[in-house]
Amino acid sequence: MLQHCVVCDLRTDAPEGALADVMRRLAGLLGKVDGMTAFQHGPNRDYEAKSARYSMGFICTFRDRAAHLAYEQHPDHQAAGRDLVALCNGGVAGIMVFDLEVG
Repeated sequence: MLQHCVVCDLRTDAPEGALADVMRRLAGLLGKVDGMTAFQHGPNRDYEAKSARYSMGFICTFRDRAAHLAYEQHPDHQAAGRDLVALCNGGVAGIMVFDLEVG
């Protein structure tokens, strides 16, 4: 199983509702990408005071790398990804990704 973990350094001037729209669109891939089994997102509480720069994140769960590749290549993911990049400080530099093989 693969956990695709993404944390974002969001711009404070990002349009209201834009992040919610991107998260809704990414969650909508659950029924479109074979092998994508879960999607969760939320604010970073930073309880250990180690990641204050990253205000939110999300995790997608995939059956395997092939499902993850299908997600990466899906046009809905690519469009949502472009919009997410535009919401982050420094664009792509404002996003950190960990792909963890678990289970």
